[in-house]
Amino acid sequence: MSATIKDIKQGFCLVCKTLRPKLYNRPSLWGTLGVCILFSCSSINCPVDNTVYTIYEICTREGEADTLKATLSVRTVRMDRDTLIYNQGSDLTQLTLPISYQCPEDTLMFRLAVNDSTTVTDTVWVNKEDQPHFESVDCSAIFFHELRGVRSTHHAIDSIIIVNPHVTYDHEHAHFQISFK
Repeated sequence: MSATIKDIKQGFCLVCKTLRPKLYNRPSLWGTLGVCILFSCSSINCPVDNTVYTIYEICTREGEADTLKATLSVRTVRMDRDTLIYNQGSDLTQLTLPISYQCPEDTLMFRLAVNDSTTVTDTVWVNKEDQPHFESVDCSAIFFHELRGVRSTHHAIDSIIIVNPHVTYDHEHAHFQISFK
């Protein structure tokens, strides 16, 4: 049996001299193989710790590290109601709080329980610019923030300043230094 060009195109095997379907003649196999290769080479590196927080470092008036002995709770006002975001922390050297991505300014109420009968509440306003951050279509939506300003009442808070205006995944560096009276 001799092979013609037509036979070879249809899958004639020259070794065993029979007409067999060749694998490379199956378009569905090539399509499946191509899709597998395309998706197996994808490396999506969504961050595991993809939460954006602000870090408040407790300091003295001179800017040196300090410990807050009073018990602290923090509430935020969003959509005309308040939400507890930090509950009864004591002996604090720093405080990690979430930041919104809905409003240009966050309002935080710091409530200090100095002893069993005395509480003092200060309000802190954090002005910021929200910046959408894109990693991949497979990762959740994230907003980074650029801090523009901070102000507060001064019942228990002596001062609060911005030391790092870039709020990202970086949980190593404080964004604010806050000192209490």
